[in-house]
Amino acid sequence: MGESTREPAHLDLFRYLTADERDEYIAIMSHFTSSLLADMSAATAAELLTAAGTPLAADTTETRCKQLVRWGNLVPSLRDTRVTTVADYLRARSRYQVSSLGGRVHRGALEIMSAADGAREVARELLGQIAHALADIPKLLDAGIEGERGERLAGTVTTVFNNQRLFTDSVTDFYAYLSGVLTRFDLGGEEYAQFKSLLLDYVDLINADVNKHAPLIAEALNQVLAVLDRLLPVLDALPGLQLGDDIAVERSAGRARSDWEQLYQWYSGEESGPGQLRAAAGQALGQLIANAKRILDSSRTGYSRRADLLRLAGRLARASDAEADRLFTAGFGAWPARHLGLGPEEPDPQITPTTSWMVADPIDVPVSLRERGNRVAKGRSSRVPDTATDRRMVEAAARAEAQRLREAAAELAACGALDGARLSPAARGVLLEQLGRLLTTDHDADAVIVDYDLGLALEATRGRRTRIDSHDGTLTVEGYTLSIRSIDSSLAALPDAL
Repeated sequence: MGESTREPAHLDLFRYLTADERDEYIAIMSHFTSSLLADMSAATAAELLTAAGTPLAADTTETRCKQLVRWGNLVPSLRDTRVTTVADYLRARSRYQVSSLGGRVHRGALEIMSAADGAREVARELLGQIAHALADIPKLLDAGIEGERGERLAGTVTTVFNNQRLFTDSVTDFYAYLSGVLTRFDLGGEEYAQFKSLLLDYVDLINADVNKHAPLIAEALNQVLAVLDRLLPVLDALPGLQLGDDIAVERSAGRARSDWEQLYQWYSGEESGPGQLRAAAGQALGQLIANAKRILDSSRTGYSRRADLLRLAGRLARASDAEADRLFTAGFGAWPARHLGLGPEEPDPQITPTTSWMVADPIDVPVSLRERGNRVAKGRSSRVPDTATDRRMVEAAARAEAQRLREAAAELAACGALDGARLSPAARGVLLEQLGRLLTTDHDADAVIVDYDLGLALEATRGRRTRIDSHDGTLTVEGYTLSIRSIDSSLAALPDAL
């Protein structure tokens, strides 16, 4: 069976953790995983849930168990149930057991849910145990594998890889927690002093243990790799789980050559684990120094505003709704967003402070200001930019816009009466602009609007509607008959009011 067909089933194992009835599912799975090979019916599970303070009807429990079977967390029990009464049969007709993967998923979920939201201590003492266990493997091979020596050899190999996994998991969790703390923007005062001591003392202790034991482990691994061809057959010959070639068996770590090669790479490779730990410690120390600079230099925007924010929160809690709105707006500058002109480096000089940020081109913000809030100018002053290119670009854009308007005006002037005319979108846009100007005038009768720049006169006579077609739609003006003409030859005949 391919990996692509198994993946959805494995993902289904986690569905009960996010379902709407997750509390009920978790309680049911906790009872099925509380003892070894628990085998119970839905009615028994319902009684246990009720006794534990989670009352759930037997029918509902049955429904939840069947859903867990479909997800793969539970499997139906195959044990024959012998009963003496019909009631006992109905009570025990559906029995369930936890599946192997379902039990692993639930145990991991419970471990995560019960974990404290804090730092995890690094199991650094296991490094010495790993070094001693690796040094014993060649000695056990040379002494022979008769009797219990083979089992002792297998136990030593398993101990090495279990200790290595526990150490790497603990050190990964510790540095992830440390990184999350040191990148906090509000870290300061007593809390900063506490984590400074943590970094300088505990991290140094971890690095000292790694620097001490990593060379010993690498040297012991070289000796084990030299006798690996003798070690793997001995481990394979020991009694184990054999289910044939059709069923995959997950073996303990250390039974394959790839396991030893990966372990060797962790201690001796180009990107070795000790090297990564030293780099992580250096990065954490650099962040600690950056925080110290931020705390000491209060002239920049990077210092902690925790006290100010707490004071503002207190005032917001005591204020009315209207006062809270004004206070929030003033405190955080939450006015309508406007585009700020930043000088000659604007990519488009036509963008003004009234241009919305939604339609304007984005402005590049320096990395020091964007990531660290540092407004101090660094380096020498930049040269005054040459605006000749921008000026030529603006002039070319203005000429193109003027040509487009002239062509649209000529198209409109050629129409005369606009009812039934067919215009291009550009000409229709010019017409709508002129019509907007005309409709804003306070005229009860007919009206005329003149645009001397375009050389157009738009006349509106009250009467029937005007319908204008374009390839992308139809414009209908109700209550007016529109006509347009050029004013080059008829300027003298216009009314004096124009």
